[in-house]
Amino acid sequence: MNLQKQINEYIATQPEPKRSEMQQLHHMILALMPACKLWFLDGKDDKGKIVSNPNIGYGSQTIEYANGKNREFYQIGISANTTGISVYIMGVNNKKYLAQTFGQKLGKASVTGYCIKFKTLTDIKIEVLKAAIQCGLDQASIQP
Repeated sequence: MNLQKQINEYIATQPEPKRSEMQQLHHMILALMPACKLWFLDGKDDKGKIVSNPNIGYGSQTIEYANGKNREFYQIGISANTTGISVYIMGVNNKKYLAQTFGQKLGKASVTGYCIKFKTLTDIKIEVLKAAIQCGLDQASIQP
């Protein structure tokens, strides 16, 4: 199955209103990153065991691990979770940056080092979410 079909099917399996909101986020991120590499991670490890929620990724960056190994991974990701939606903003070095910069302005959301989690888009300010995503993209592009 091709990547776009996997993404469409993943979004289609979500109950409303999460389905419409995931679709809206998908289009919003594609508008911010029109030529980006797309990813779909089904949440399973190499042995087929479920280790995370499936997620859609956008863009590409190299993650460097403490042991010196590198791996390509997405810059921005979205995932449905049991209580709502998670948006992952990878590549931000300061783990307090997202919460300190966008947490208070965002609305009803939980913000960690790289994840913004909310129940529904109506609980947050979408323009602030866009700004957080753009900030993550800008930070990732200036890293050595």
